[in-house]
Amino acid sequence: MLQRIVMTVVLVTATLSSADAQWLNHPASGIPRTKDGKPNLSAPTPRAANGKPDLSGIWSTDPTPAAEMERLFPDLGALAVPGDDPRDFSKFFLDIFADVERKDIPIKPEAAELFLARVKEGFGKEVPTSKCLPAGIPMGDLLPVPRRLIQLPGMLVVLSEGVNPQRFIYTDGRKHPVNPQPAWLGYSVGSWEGDTLVVQTVGFNDLTWLDASGHPHTEALHLTERFRRRDFGHMEIQVTIDDPEAYSKPFSIRYTQTLMPDTDLLESVCAENERDRAHIK
Repeated sequence: MLQRIVMTVVLVTATLSSADAQWLNHPASGIPRTKDGKPNLSAPTPRAANGKPDLSGIWSTDPTPAAEMERLFPDLGALAVPGDDPRDFSKFFLDIFADVERKDIPIKPEAAELFLARVKEGFGKEVPTSKCLPAGIPMGDLLPVPRRLIQLPGMLVVLSEGVNPQRFIYTDGRKHPVNPQPAWLGYSVGSWEGDTLVVQTVGFNDLTWLDASGHPHTEALHLTERFRRRDFGHMEIQVTIDDPEAYSKPFSIRYTQTLMPDTDLLESVCAENERDRAHIK
């Protein structure tokens, strides 16, 4: 099972790995710095004109500590390949239920059958990203791939490097559309609870996976994300997954992201120079 997951990771990231961004080490304005000129990621949280935390910046999901990864996935290091070391990923990218005992996973029979079929298929042949399709959420956000957040009045824009199309989170008070056409990233609206941005997303298609191991979801998926920028360089995120057609009860994961200052996103087109798909068996 672990080998199948890691092979999926390789397929997911093969077309996402890129060179350094065009403006590597270009000092960005507005970055608080220490006396030696280094970015001070522990500086106070920046604020927007309305007094709320400004979530803008380029962020990357933090890896799970190495000791915990070794405990959860004992043979993970042996399956690393050049350029793709699964030990540098979030445990939830590998398995959304990494913290749940197998017997306690609240998956319904039909969803379990689909999951087992994907496991049996093996080596990630059907993972959407192996076909240059979006990773979706939360799976795409759990990859250590840079994503730029741009906070505007009434909107938060999320731009990911290669893994997902642009995402718009509306904070202008609008409601979810009625009977929306299913979309890869759904339809997102957000509101503030104190200093935490709470995002509700519905209207997904059922074509993405929740994680690299193949846990499915249906079009009934409802995601609740809570974004809290605790200081200048660190973000805390909680995601609650509620899909009553696939899981018997909602469940949540928590992870962190770190700001990537003085850099930029790189243009990334999945199919460009992609040579792996022909070898998937």
